[in-house]
Amino acid sequence: MENFAMEIITKTPEETKALGEKLGKALKENDVVALSGELGAGKTTFIKGLAAGLKVRDFVSSPSFIIVNEYSGRTPFYHMDLYRLEGEEDIEDIAVTEYFNRGGVVAIEWAEKLKVLLPDRFIAVTIELLDGSRRKITLKETGTDRLKNMTFRGVS
Repeated sequence: MENFAMEIITKTPEETKALGEKLGKALKENDVVALSGELGAGKTTFIKGLAAGLKVRDFVSSPSFIIVNEYSGRTPFYHMDLYRLEGEEDIEDIAVTEYFNRGGVVAIEWAEKLKVLLPDRFIAVTIELLDGSRRKITLKETGTDRLKNMTFRGVS
């Protein structure tokens, strides 16, 4: 499968969340979304949108201290935050990769820490701060076809 990428500028946190929601609606079991961006870039806001698109009704917060939050929606949703982990050994110790085939959607903040442990199929989301509340969000898929047919009307 060909790689596909797109860049979108969001102007508000609400637009960032809306973009996440549109992607969440397209996700299926065993999809992995790998998020990167500096502290405060909007990763958790984007993930709140993913959760909404997956019909998660619970309040979604960053699992910085517990590493993984599990939610119920139209498919199980696993939200991981690897910020506090130091290296691959820490990640292997908590068995992050076991979530990739548990029949749910996995969203990983600070996914760059996974390096070679990412699966063959995933969607990379990179969020860059521009100015004010504007963000440049790059979506790139590897081994999936979730993005090709998506339209982003209402999001700049």
